[in-house]
Amino acid sequence: MSIMEEGKNNKGLEAKIIATAQRLFIEKGFAETSMSDIALEAGINRPALHYYFRTKERMFHAVFGPIVLSFLPRLSGIIQQKDKSLPERIKEIVDVYSHIFVKNPNLPLFIVREMQRDPEHLLRVLRSLQVESYLQPLLGALREALGEERWNSFSLPFLFYTFYGLLAAPFLTKGMGMQMFFKTEDEFRDKLSQWKPYVVRQLVALLSGNDQ
Repeated sequence: MSIMEEGKNNKGLEAKIIATAQRLFIEKGFAETSMSDIALEAGINRPALHYYFRTKERMFHAVFGPIVLSFLPRLSGIIQQKDKSLPERIKEIVDVYSHIFVKNPNLPLFIVREMQRDPEHLLRVLRSLQVESYLQPLLGALREALGEERWNSFSLPFLFYTFYGLLAAPFLTKGMGMQMFFKTEDEFRDKLSQWKPYVVRQLVALLSGNDQ
């Protein structure tokens, strides 16, 4: 086997390990997933797993770091587009998050579980990914868009609750929704596309102060 072929095989196995770890983390949670679980599901032994990832913490970073870093720079860029209205920018941000959740439908439930189980661990991971370097410009651009008077009376927790709650709700309740409202996955996706404009309207109302 050539060095190039060996490198491709290593990359393929690493990708398989990461995909397996992501599925198990989402299904079982970080604390309940062991390195042995991941090795067994990936079809390798523990020494082989440790060759790629020596700790579960490093694996967690490898699994969710790319997801987080795939959209944070985009959010920061979108909110700073001063040539677009605030509703237009909010729509683009909602589209980005919706795409990620459609691609990873169990991700919202995983995030909620981790927030409840060990919020400090989740925050520690986000800090290690230097999330604040994206959040500060984002908040600065939002503050500029709202104006000082509106910003001073604005509630960031309300923004978080409205944004994440509305976007995550269809995925968190999908099992029940499929029993009560939808017959097929296509019906769910269709309703999801109709839900996004509603989310945008609620966020615009909140930011503009017309939510009373």
